[in-house]
Amino acid sequence: MEKITGTKADRPQLDRLKEEVREGGTLYIESLSRLGRSTKDLLAIIDHFQSAGVAVVSAKENIDTSTPTGKLITTVMCALAEFERDLTVERTTEGLKAARARGRSGGRPKTDAKTMGVALSLYDSKEHSVTEICMRCGISQGTLYKAINERKAEVEAFATSATFARP
Repeated sequence: MEKITGTKADRPQLDRLKEEVREGGTLYIESLSRLGRSTKDLLAIIDHFQSAGVAVVSAKENIDTSTPTGKLITTVMCALAEFERDLTVERTTEGLKAARARGRSGGRPKTDAKTMGVALSLYDSKEHSVTEICMRCGISQGTLYKAINERKAEVEAFATSATFARP
């Protein structure tokens, strides 16, 4: 399983898979769109496996690339997947531009220092669970843990850089 998007060229698990496949084998994938997003790249990946004597079978599209019909359908599906991705990127870009034109900015809202101070104090008291702290302060667990880790890193950086004078 790869946790990296199919749009990335550097995919360690895919590279490992390419090395481990054996002639006569079959590679089962969930979907063509998970293997690659660009038609060119997807066809190159499939061609690599076919050159190694490995058939590629997609469960979602029910395609077997070891047959002439499967090869044709794969090419069409690759083009459609790339088209769909391009449309999504285009719509997202247009939506962001429209939102900015209306004065909106993206991203999560910033947590003010006072709220974060309260959350960290509650955390340090060890009297409340993380869930309780987050609900009370209106922040996510990720935000709380990020602040805890940042504070810890600051303390460690200070401790390693501080010079203590000896009498």
